[in-house]
Amino acid sequence: MNWRQLRLSWQSCPVCRTRTPVLRLNQNEISVRCLKCRSSAITMSLISVLNDLIPDLRQKSVYEMSSRGPLLRYLVENAGELTFSEYFDNIAPGEKKGSVQCQDAERLTYRSFSFDICTSMEVFEHVPDDMQGFSEICRVLKPGGLFIFTVPLFSSHGTVERARKLENGDIEYLLSPEYHGDNIRGWGRVLAFRNYGTDIVARLRRSGFADAMIRWPPDEIPWGYARPVVVGIKGQPFDRPL
Repeated sequence: MNWRQLRLSWQSCPVCRTRTPVLRLNQNEISVRCLKCRSSAITMSLISVLNDLIPDLRQKSVYEMSSRGPLLRYLVENAGELTFSEYFDNIAPGEKKGSVQCQDAERLTYRSFSFDICTSMEVFEHVPDDMQGFSEICRVLKPGGLFIFTVPLFSSHGTVERARKLENGDIEYLLSPEYHGDNIRGWGRVLAFRNYGTDIVARLRRSGFADAMIRWPPDEIPWGYARPVVVGIKGQPFDRPL
């Protein structure tokens, strides 16, 4: 929180679909929050693109790569079928911690052609072998399925690899370590393996997606903090223009 940047105003939330009180704690996307649904500007951006591309979400099966938060709550209320998971250290993919299933993006346990849509927020910069992870998402999507997700994206340069995981499990740091946070491991404890550039669309195509693109949300995001959303398309062309 930055007290000098603290703002509160009534603005349009694309998740609530109404004008609601929105709080800005600082000048970045994660610090902009709808006080009604708790969505950040990142969540608002993804859901805005999701609704634009998938007007019939209640007819679709969705896999979300998290087990909590405003995006999950939105999908619970609006998706036809919903599967969700988390990645837990020291738990085998497919097993559960409490009621939540563990999945590793690099080796999903789901059958091929299982889902119409896959969503994730701020996940793939933390996947050691993101190309393998993208391939796995492509595998479990149905033909024509969409992978709709966000990562920190830099337009000023191509993707920069910061670290890599060696065959023996050790981490080799190519640049100074950069850590992010999540609700499971805490702040500053999740290693970022890379900083993505707009060439992420080429990485998706090389991983098996028929096409990929970067979309800006069609809805207005409070204070202009829109986040670009990445879309990967599997197999046959999607049934409506993108």
